[in-house]
Amino acid sequence: MFGLDVLPSWLEWIEPWLPWLALTGFVTFTASLVLIPILVVKMPADYFSSHKRPRRWTRSRRLYYVARNILAFFLLLAGIAMLILPGQGLLTILIAVMVSDVPGKYRLQRWLIAQPGVFKSLNWIRKRYDAEPLERPRKRVK
Repeated sequence: MFGLDVLPSWLEWIEPWLPWLALTGFVTFTASLVLIPILVVKMPADYFSSHKRPRRWTRSRRLYYVARNILAFFLLLAGIAMLILPGQGLLTILIAVMVSDVPGKYRLQRWLIAQPGVFKSLNWIRKRYDAEPLERPRKRVK
């Protein structure tokens, strides 16, 4: 009944990109179904219980972080596009934030994990694969 020929003129520029964006949404969704449980199970139980994570910056490590941030940037763009197009927009944006290395990311992750539903879900996944439960993030001492 309604085809792409009835798109408003301001959306016509996106028509050639629709197949690629739909494919990106499908790949992101499928990858998240496979990778998220693997990452949750492999993560140390005390990953979120410390306040800071020490880093050693080497040349290869810096290159790795640059590549991760470039990937995160493209995932962020795809996620924003998928907010109005078919796909998992919010999930893709969340994955972009998790992949990136931006200031405040660890604090955001700790806040997210501290939410009762998220914490319970992650520990349910870990229990299912016989992994030790995550330690609850400690309150920040001022």
